[in-house]
Amino acid sequence: MPKYMDVHNIDGGVTAADVAGLHEKDLAHQHVHDVKFLKYWVDEAQGKVFCLSEAPSAEAAVAVHREAHGAVADEIYEVGEFS
Repeated sequence: MPKYMDVHNIDGGVTAADVAGLHEKDLAHQHVHDVKFLKYWVDEAQGKVFCLSEAPSAEAAVAVHREAHGAVADEIYEVGEFS
């Protein structure tokens, strides 16, 4: 299944605790669109959140965010995994 990295830009910054709460909502709703959120990263001071998911499409990953809590990503990219 393809992997997607989405980027959220939150004016004024964000706390890791707030993002953890949103992530829990994503996990509870992800099955509706056959999405699996794998990991996320937070830059609190810059208000940046990066979410890595496996999803059938970018639209499915966006739909989970929109339906679970409304914090839709500003950008989303299909990514490959390399070492």
